[in-house]
Amino acid sequence: MKISADELEALFDALPDVVFFVKDHRGRYTHANQSLLRRLGLKQRSEVIGRNVTELFPSALGGSYASQDSRVLEGEVIENQLEVHMFPNRVPGWCLTCKRPLRAGGKVKGIVGISRDLGKPDSKHPTYLRLRRVLAYLQEHYAESVRVATLAELADVSVAQLERDFRKVFQLTPQQWQTKLRMEEAMRRLHGEESVAAIGLACGFADQSAFARQFKAMVGMTPRDYRAITAGASRGPHMLPGIAGQ
Repeated sequence: MKISADELEALFDALPDVVFFVKDHRGRYTHANQSLLRRLGLKQRSEVIGRNVTELFPSALGGSYASQDSRVLEGEVIENQLEVHMFPNRVPGWCLTCKRPLRAGGKVKGIVGISRDLGKPDSKHPTYLRLRRVLAYLQEHYAESVRVATLAELADVSVAQLERDFRKVFQLTPQQWQTKLRMEEAMRRLHGEESVAAIGLACGFADQSAFARQFKAMVGMTPRDYRAITAGASRGPHMLPGIAGQ
């Protein structure tokens, strides 16, 4: 028995922390759940259906999302991509995005995907206290090259066990957590006057180019665009895209 996209859309309407969408072969929305509508500031699905990301999102974000869609339409699977989205209250929030090509007759006919808000750590998990030592180390050394083996030693477990436990408690790998720390510090510094190059180096990136690539992959825009948008928000709330999703 197969479940239709209409049934999935109705199911995901009940999940406020998950954005669900289906797109056709040209990247136009055919289905969108209520979470996506709310984060776009829209009320009717008809305002989304038939449109693509470049029509619905600010140019800095829309272009990045369109590029991601193009990769999926070529057959790529995007699995648990850690990303920053702008939520309706204009506060950045972390999400895990998954996108898969929809095939029919051996050809890619569209895209199905979700973006799930990164939840709070499971503090009741039996390994949580042990992993806090790892978190403290990453917090102190986020800008350095950290070996997973070193983190495993801190937790007194094998590398494989550490990665399993870390995913269960934090929904991320240790490497993703370190990158998250770097991006959060970079976004904080971009509100100041430091150069983009200096911020990249301070946050552990080899050069400005590497920093810009990683930032755009996770935030959906370049560091310069992010600085311009957040600076505009301080002059007026209409300047900052209070939206999230794909």
